[in-house]
Amino acid sequence: MKTIYKNQVKSIGPMANTFLDEKMFILFGNEAPQDLKDFCYSIDVVNVDEEIQAGQVLYINNEAFKITSVGDVVQQNLTTLGHITLRFDGSTTPELPGTLYLEEKEIPSIEPGTEIKIVSEQAS
Repeated sequence: MKTIYKNQVKSIGPMANTFLDEKMFILFGNEAPQDLKDFCYSIDVVNVDEEIQAGQVLYINNEAFKITSVGDVVQQNLTTLGHITLRFDGSTTPELPGTLYLEEKEIPSIEPGTEIKIVSEQAS
């Protein structure tokens, strides 16, 4: 296993939890426009070490979620803006380009300091 992306939630917009009932939440880097920051979990903008692919695993703290599909601009947006939507519906076809789709499981509580990482199962 190799960690290809690691970050942590810095702050939480007052409306960020609004989307949890829809099985999704939004990450955005420090440069998010203020009107969007209210709906996002803020993170630092950091690089992704290799391509994000279905079959890899995203961790929220120690809870694992299998990646089921990856929107076309997830990699670019995460690396340049820190901005993606995480959707926990198990979809194997990426409907939206900026969305990372994960297995359908209950989303754990997210607080400032919550670690988010993506792990590749392949050794490299």
